[in-house]
Amino acid sequence: MRITGVRAIPLAIPARPVSPPSPWTGGMAKQILVRIDTDAGLTGWGEAFAYGAPLAVCNVVDEALAPLLVGEDPSRIDAVLDRIQRVLMIWGRRGLAMFALAGVDLALWDLAGKALGVPVWRLLGGRTQPRVRAYGSLLRYATPSDVGVACAAYAAAGFSALKLHQVDLESVAVARDAVGEDVELMLDTNCPWTVDEAIAMARRLEPLNLRWLEEPVWPPEDYAGLARVRAATTIPLAAGENDATAFGFRDMIQTGATDIVQPSMTKVGGLSEMRKIAVLAAAANVTLVPHSFYYGPGLAATVHFAVATPGVPYVEFPSCDLEVPLLLEPVRCVDGHVAASDTPGLGADPNPDVLGRHAYRPEHAKAFDLS
Repeated sequence: MRITGVRAIPLAIPARPVSPPSPWTGGMAKQILVRIDTDAGLTGWGEAFAYGAPLAVCNVVDEALAPLLVGEDPSRIDAVLDRIQRVLMIWGRRGLAMFALAGVDLALWDLAGKALGVPVWRLLGGRTQPRVRAYGSLLRYATPSDVGVACAAYAAAGFSALKLHQVDLESVAVARDAVGEDVELMLDTNCPWTVDEAIAMARRLEPLNLRWLEEPVWPPEDYAGLARVRAATTIPLAAGENDATAFGFRDMIQTGATDIVQPSMTKVGGLSEMRKIAVLAAAANVTLVPHSFYYGPGLAATVHFAVATPGVPYVEFPSCDLEVPLLLEPVRCVDGHVAASDTPGLGADPNPDVLGRHAYRPEHAKAFDLS
């Protein structure tokens, strides 16, 4: 089997309106799928991180990676990825290049499962748990009262763990009052503070019994600064959403920067890189909880990874839906848990009719001719 075509497909599927409203919903309406075709008639589907600059990521796939991939045997995943990583090195080992690589990697794993007629979780060694607990990843809200309303609603919907994206103490206190002590709360602040500011805020947050405090320091790669915050608070620290490659996570772990590492499937370099990071985390006795606020093959691959990897306690699950489902069979959260598909591959094929109506720009609609 040989690869005959590779292309990135930019999409613009808006999020459904949420109540309470969030200023974040407008920025969620961008997605990237990566399609790899073969001479055996099989197609693999991957997903690349799209927020902010989707066409730039698509150009990396189409202009830099596709010529390297056409003609290759897609079952040689490690060899193919090693070659393209070396080419991408000139653009850096984080950011757009790794987003593009992740999309290709996931499509190759999807192809591997389809070629062998097995789900990806079986390629990863089989299930270690039949399903994995999901935590609801909330949007950012304008007021503490909105936070309380949202938390109460998602707890009532069956989530036993919720992650906030606020940066103020009052919102976290209102959330705790809204859900009580039986629901775990996490707080992702998206890198807003200096080390000293983060230490001061962490100490104020300690009475609210957070499961973790995520990315409190700017810049996110200040591992030494994160280690200082970790040493100064009783709240476990989490980080890694904005990092990439096993080498970045090796350095993060060795610095003692975090209790919980959070590689993001569509940012870190894909499923192949996630597996390497899992080994590093296990060897250091550091918990791994994948970042996964997406809706397509990236989320599906994260669930396959989580059910097949010992010690993964949660999967992040987006708290709002897209206007129309991205996949023919969307990943669903049932009773606060998610399960991996038994369909060969990732079980994350898109609906071409739906995607054609949501091309990022009209000229991209031709990408949905699947004949």
